Amino acid sequence: MNTVKENSVAANARDKKFLALIAVLSVVIPVVVAVLFFMPKIGGGKIDVSFLPPFYAFVNFLTALALVVGYRAVKKGNILRHRAAMLTAFGLSAIFLVSYVVYHMLGERTIYGGEGLLKYIYYFILVTHIVLAVVIVPLVLLSVYFGITNQLVRHRKVSRWTYPIWLYVAVTGVVVYLMISPYYT
Repeated sequence: MNTVKENSVAANARDKKFLALIAVLSVVIPVVVAVLFFMPKIGGGKIDVSFLPPFYAFVNFLTALALVVGYRAVKKGNILRHRAAMLTAFGLSAIFLVSYVVYHMLGERTIYGGEGLLKYIYYFILVTHIVLAVVIVPLVLLSVYFGITNQLVRHRKVSRWTYPIWLYVAVTGVVVYLMISPYYT
């Protein structure tokens, strides 16, 4: 009986450490990305990173695909496929984040040049994409943590919110790229 209690105490201590780390990352990641927009570009923005926007749009597409595969797998009861797909989506999102940060450290910002209704549609999609990209950071980290630690009740509660928001962010990342790509110099 003491072993069960000791395991529970150890699990709670582990949870507190990881939940604190998730809280810190949930603040630090969006702040670092936001700061990059106001910092001078390394190399004065003269380093050619034009290959990165299509790359991270493709990574967003693959992320969305992995999310759908993972969702369908869990609905069919295939937990191993679900886990593999979701960890793939997590890894792809990490690759996206690194490439996005590199692009904004080195490259100049591109301004959308469309007009009329398309401009409003673009900015609506962009703003919702950005806001939800901030929101999704803690949700993804919590979903992955609860899934990996087999806290399935908590995992399901968080993932009900994580999946649709994460999918929206991944898909709108591709849409934003497609809409702004004609204006890259």
